[in-house]
Amino acid sequence: MSNFGVEVRPLASADREAWEPLWQAYLDFYEQVLPTEVTDLTWARFADPTEPMGGLGAWAGEALVGICHYILHPSTWSARPSCYLEDLFTTPAARGRGVGRALIDATATAARRAGAEKLYWQTHADNATARALYDRVACHEGFLVYERPLR
Repeated sequence: MSNFGVEVRPLASADREAWEPLWQAYLDFYEQVLPTEVTDLTWARFADPTEPMGGLGAWAGEALVGICHYILHPSTWSARPSCYLEDLFTTPAARGRGVGRALIDATATAARRAGAEKLYWQTHADNATARALYDRVACHEGFLVYERPLR
């Protein structure tokens, strides 16, 4: 598989215009609607060095073809932090071409640099396209995710 000739790098403030359509497509995929204020706050967190959140972009030339967002956090099971890969999205044309793997690898590198012990993520059980990649690059530990809204 080709890696689509991508360069993965941290998202910069000048990248918002390119990032926002991919972010919206990701939200659409999961049938989510967020207030503009949340999107604005998310974007601002990527640039804030006091926030444990990071954003990466995969670029094919001048085109942003994939995004990934992660959060570093403490763990009760380790003295070292863990890294949660919260969002991963690639354009349809980039799928199956190594872009998702490149974003996961770059997230793992960022997590290692931050001293993290593990990188983990979740996806919907019926997301077969993503799971085909995830099953090749990580181990499914068999846990189920439960969610309880607090609003």
